[in-house]
Amino acid sequence: MRLIFSLVLVLGLALAGGAVYLAQGYISQTQVALERERAVRAKLGPMVEVFVTNKPLKYGDPLTANDVQRIYWPKSALPDSIFTDEAALFPEANKPRYVLRQMEKFEPVLGVKMTEPGVEAGLRVASGMRAFAIKVDVASGVSGFVQPGDRVDVYWTGAGAAGDTTRLIETTVPIIAVDQTANADLASSATIARTVTVEVTPQQVARLAQAQASGRLMLSLVGKNDTTVADATPVDTRNLTGEPEAVATKEEAPTCVIRTRRGAELAESIPCTN
Repeated sequence: MRLIFSLVLVLGLALAGGAVYLAQGYISQTQVALERERAVRAKLGPMVEVFVTNKPLKYGDPLTANDVQRIYWPKSALPDSIFTDEAALFPEANKPRYVLRQMEKFEPVLGVKMTEPGVEAGLRVASGMRAFAIKVDVASGVSGFVQPGDRVDVYWTGAGAAGDTTRLIETTVPIIAVDQTANADLASSATIARTVTVEVTPQQVARLAQAQASGRLMLSLVGKNDTTVADATPVDTRNLTGEPEAVATKEEAPTCVIRTRRGAELAESIPCTN
């Protein structure tokens, strides 16, 4: 009887010791995980609630309260124009915003990717600027690779004093529409357009209109991060062929001479009068 009691006691102590060991391991792992979480939170800093989309949205779609949700975002890494206040995002329930650029699910809602409340997506021109359409084809339109948001240099080719001449007339002009599409998220494949709409000043409109009426316009795509301003001298046929420039010779005016002799006097020259 005593032997059985001793065995039960030893077994109980072993089980208790094992339970204590397992509990210590679990508590230790929990403490490590807690310390890691605290370190991550300390690294992230304060968090704020922001609005993100809960489904993909394409150009022209209305943005309503049912299309967004709140998530926590690091306060130190807030993008510009992000919305943290529902009243600022939806000031009027009957005036939705419209998407200007394609948005994926869980993408932050930014003011630059949507219109003002009640304003539908479409062609938008800055104050003091004008929209001007340039006729293009597969060659003059950079093979269809220009899209809204790109910038182009505009070249004019027409008749000049030395024959056909090509000159740079406008630099880094922003494109706001291709044909009837102002969507900055066009398909990745090239689109052969017939017109490209640019945003320019009224004075530039006059220059482009005259250039388009008197010759042909060509577009040259500017790189996304290119901040240089092109400076090209006019090129004509003589520049391409390397022909020397003709030097104009000035003809001397003829003179009429009337010779008279009066004794020892010499002849006298008189300029022509006809």
